[in-house]
Parts: sequence; C-alpha cells; structure tokens
Amino acid sequence: MAYDIERPYGPLIETTVRVATWNTWARYGPWHDRERALLAALLAAAPDIVVLMEAWDDEDGSQAERLKGPLGLPHHVYGGAPESGIAVLSRWPLSGREEQRLGDRDRKGWDGGQALFVRAEGPRGPVQVAGVGLGWKLGHSAQRQEQVRELGAFVRKAADVESPVVVAGDFNADPHSDEIRMLTGRAAVTAPGLVFYDAWETAGDGTPGHTWARTNPWTQPVLWPDRRIDYILSAWPRPGGAGHPVHCELLGTEPIGGIVASDHYGVLADLRY
Repeated sequence: MAYDIERPYGPLIETTVRVATWNTWARYGPWHDRERALLAALLAAAPDIVVLMEAWDDEDGSQAERLKGPLGLPHHVYGGAPESGIAVLSRWPLSGREEQRLGDRDRKGWDGGQALFVRAEGPRGPVQVAGVGLGWKLGHSAQRQEQVRELGAFVRKAADVESPVVVAGDFNADPHSDEIRMLTGRAAVTAPGLVFYDAWETAGDGTPGHTWARTNPWTQPVLWPDRRIDYILSAWPRPGGAGHPVHCELLGTEPIGGIVASDHYGVLADLRY
C-alpha cells in the first residue's frame, strides 16, 4: 500500500485512555495525610490506569489496595521491594505480568532500576503498560543509560507492535539527558524500532513541567535543581495514532487539605486509544 502523506496513520483514533503516574514517596513524613491528598487529586483526575512509584506492599498492608476501591480501579499488580516498589492499578483486568531488574544492584556503587510490565485488557484492545523506576543519583547518567537499554530490550520482548505501549514512572533524568534522548529518538534508540512520544512535550501546556520542584516543600531539604524527571511515554508509530498524547498535565502541584501529596508531582495524560 502506498504511503499516504495526508493520513500516514490511517484515520486517527478519537477516543482516549487516561493514564497517570506518580511517585508517592512511600511512607515518609505524614504519609496518612499525604495519602488523603494523593487520593483526592487522583479522584479529580479520574484515570483509567495509574502507575505508582515508591508504592508499598508488605505485611502491614498495600498502598494499591488502599487506593483502588475509592478510585474505582479494581485491578492491580505489584513488583519490587515490599517497602518501595511499583504498582499498576487499572479499570480493566490485567494480564501478562512480567518484572525486570534494570542494572546490577549488586555492583559496588551501583544505583539500580526496576520495570514492571502488564497488559490492561481494555474495551478496545490491550493497553500495554511498563512502570519504570531508574537510578536516582544525579551523577549516574551512565548507569541510567545502561538501564534504559535493558528497559528497551525488555519492552521489545514483552510488548506487541500493534497495541499501545505506555512506559511511565520516575526516570530521575531530565529531558535533555542522554538516557531520555535515547527513549525519544534524539540519540541511538534503546531497541530497534522502539521510540516514544513524551506526553508532556507533545501535549503539555508549554511550561517546563517540573515534577521535582523547589516550590514543593518536601523537596527543599534535598537542594536539587528544578527538573522534569517523571514521564508518561508512549511508543509510536501505531495504526490510527494509537498512543499519541492529546493532553497532559501535572497532578498535586497545590496543597489539598493544607498538605502537598508527595515530593514529586504526578503526571496525567490522555492518549489515543
């Protein structure tokens, strides 16, 4: 079939799926109060799929279990360490769970990462989701680059090339870093044919979109610069533009009940689906 310059994806999909990601900062500080603020912000956003970073799931309970009922997201999976891992909550059943450690955590001085892959069996076909947390140290770009190469290989193996693929979480790297440039096609990609839209870049409001910001009182003791380090990425191209971001905003930038929900702001995106 000849390439159609006017409709390279065919007829564009007009319906959307709403995805949120948020680093919830585990159980640090007044976490019960923070959780109430987090829940209020997510209730107002009404996402279909939520990827939580630094979530927890141990003998004392599960953050996903605490949130999923009020949010109307009855399905969830969890991966990573009990005290700080990745949770995916979904409006639809989840299948195909796979987990991947990124980088060698046993190497001295290493700063490892984690990925959790799952399929949300939505009404218009699967939405393939990978929750991702990369190494956090400011000087560890080289480690994160290795981690995103492993992430690319993991996603390439786990996901099909027709359905939407969403990679979301805390990457601890700003958009100009080599590791993010690899994911968005500005540098050598992490796996053949695997390149992503950055939802904020594509459909945000044109501001820097910092998710780690000195305006947040929880970040101030760390003395780090303002950065956008949390992302919703979606693979392209897909037929009908599936996965293409049409809207993106931040969550939790204002106090709710006098408290900011986390040391990170969340990200919310509507993707063609």
